[in-house]
Amino acid sequence: MSRRNTRGGKDKPFFANKSKSSKPKKHRSSTPTKRGSIKDLVIQAFEETHPRPMNYKQVAARIGIASKEDAEKIEDILILEEQSGKLKQVSRGKYQLVEVKKSLTGVVDMTSSGSGYIVCEGVAKDVFVNENDMNGAMHGDTVVIALKNQPGRKNKDGKVVEVLTRGRDEYVGTLSITDKGFGFLTADFKKMSTDIFIPENAINDAQDGYKVKVKITEWPREGKNPVGEVVKIFGLPGDNDTEMSSILEDRGFAEDFPNAVLEETERIPLEIPESEIANRRDMRKVLTFTIDPEDAKDFDDAISFQILENGNIELGVHIADVSHYVKPGSELDKEAYERATSVYLVDRVVPMLPEKLSNGVCSLRPNEDKLCFSAVFELDAEANVKNEWFGKTAIHSDKRFAYEGAQEVLDGLESEYAEPLFAINKLAYKLRERKFDAGAISFESQEIKFRLDENKKPIGVYVKERKDAHKLIEDFMLLANRRVAEFIGKGAKESKAKTFVYRSHESPNQEKIETFSQFAAKFGYKIKTSTPNQIQESLNKMMVDIEGTAYQNMLSTMAIRSMSKATYTTTLTSHYGLAFDFYTHFTSPIRRYPDVMVHRLLEHYLDKGKSVQAAEYEKFCKHCTEKEIEASRAERDSIKFKQAEFLSESIGEVFDGTISGLTEWGIFVEITENACEGLVRLRDMGDDHYFLLDDNCVIGQRKKKKFIFGDKVTIRVKAVDLGKRQVDFEFVDKEK
Repeated sequence: MSRRNTRGGKDKPFFANKSKSSKPKKHRSSTPTKRGSIKDLVIQAFEETHPRPMNYKQVAARIGIASKEDAEKIEDILILEEQSGKLKQVSRGKYQLVEVKKSLTGVVDMTSSGSGYIVCEGVAKDVFVNENDMNGAMHGDTVVIALKNQPGRKNKDGKVVEVLTRGRDEYVGTLSITDKGFGFLTADFKKMSTDIFIPENAINDAQDGYKVKVKITEWPREGKNPVGEVVKIFGLPGDNDTEMSSILEDRGFAEDFPNAVLEETERIPLEIPESEIANRRDMRKVLTFTIDPEDAKDFDDAISFQILENGNIELGVHIADVSHYVKPGSELDKEAYERATSVYLVDRVVPMLPEKLSNGVCSLRPNEDKLCFSAVFELDAEANVKNEWFGKTAIHSDKRFAYEGAQEVLDGLESEYAEPLFAINKLAYKLRERKFDAGAISFESQEIKFRLDENKKPIGVYVKERKDAHKLIEDFMLLANRRVAEFIGKGAKESKAKTFVYRSHESPNQEKIETFSQFAAKFGYKIKTSTPNQIQESLNKMMVDIEGTAYQNMLSTMAIRSMSKATYTTTLTSHYGLAFDFYTHFTSPIRRYPDVMVHRLLEHYLDKGKSVQAAEYEKFCKHCTEKEIEASRAERDSIKFKQAEFLSESIGEVFDGTISGLTEWGIFVEITENACEGLVRLRDMGDDHYFLLDDNCVIGQRKKKKFIFGDKVTIRVKAVDLGKRQVDFEFVDKEK
């Protein structure tokens, strides 16, 4: 779904003059001069005269075509439009417009102005609804709309006639209390275009200016504000804990687990009975280790290594067996599904599972026996899979590596683990090379991290490096994910289909990739967009060339945004970015609910179970995709707050930066040295009246000075609003 900055005006039909006293001259074309093709004019003529049928001569006269040659072309158009279903032939040579559906059901995509676009399944273009026709509908609501009869408009407008279901009924924001005792909530959610009225008896001890959560109790009608009550108080805007807690609540994630979930968790035993190990492949004596971030507490994957008699390497990818402890229908399972993912904010992790499971029972900690679901591969020297096995195991991790420690061994530090690390790193290189040869795209974006003091205040910003130790773990996780998906997916093709959960990534939208190509060209990089192979090759070349540059983060981020979004689905589809025909998520069940579903389904099919209901699992997939998106937004919100907090100490300071975004209200600039972003507001640029010319350019009305996406600029930090997580910049003229 595209994003719109402004709504265009109505196209007014322009027809050739049809004066009775004047005939078209023979040396001129009599085709009407107006926007759109003859086909558009033909359909428009039927819309204006509906339900009266017309033949091609009548249509020609209607739209001002006089030449016999052009009129005869209309006859061909009528036949084609009948075949497409837009027209129907009611008598010999006479056609009539097929009755269009006058009402549709869809989901509201609200704009900041209060108008909205209704996204209707099966309808190519979203239906615009004016603010005055929203009838109390809000962003995310499922509504019924009536289409307006507007002849000549290519894009139909609509009016909301009924709200079927509400997308959400709770909002986080800042409370303002009037001198009369009642209050209003200004929501943090950008697509909430109106304040929520809070009666005096519903303020519930909240104070003026505090961040709170409000539940709507009465929905608006005829332009009135929705009515709500305060259900949670966070504290003063700008305080770290206030902001982080409100970010989580606003995105639909609870920090605390319900008592029923915690009580159920406490009943899970810490010890593993020998009877359970007896039912599994016992791999406790095979060399096994984990490689994770230094500050990680949940270790959901481990690697085992041994050399076989034939010289091949047996490599095991061992994943915490969460599904052994989290049973379908349990309180734990219901809560895990509702959360669907762990959330990683700058200063905290909000886990999908309670700490006893995520950091204890299920975490593959060193020197402890653990239960796993494993993918074990026999690999030759070229990393070809000669044999594979999937099933339940018991493991014992011998060593816990941080990425930095494993990298030191790969860089030459003496260690008893040097031989296995070198061997698997060599195999990882082979897998990586094969992946890119097949067409995978190397999205090596910079990961910006904050150094926090004991009060969680940012005191520095740095870029997290990705070296071989990071990549080798990723390569073997990709191998396991791909081969599990192939195991089920290929079997589904060869015999009766089995419902499964796949990770899908479609090829990029042509318009978006061409827009990014224009953006990259400003930095001297040519992105070819004719074929998927050209896109892949030129993107990978750019990713190599920009590594280590000041604009690596911005270019790689924009490249990722130009791609389609990955989703969970039961539909057997490929993964464009990885160039895999089959792909799933098997390797992180501690932090992703789709992986739990994959484990359950894989076990079910290994036990010769019948295929499950696809419709039910598709619903689960959609929920998990939506929660993943909200978790990503929460993470970005926390980064924006920390960027604002970090720059609050730099008001008045001057930085070099790059224009990273353009909107109708301002110009976003990313600071080169710390990747923090802020906004130069157009209304504050006093030397001219500036406006957004297109997605890539802001221009001054009088002096015609241009600010273009990707331009190098110099800015001064003007102001910081921690409560709104906003940073304001102003341009600095270096010549002055």
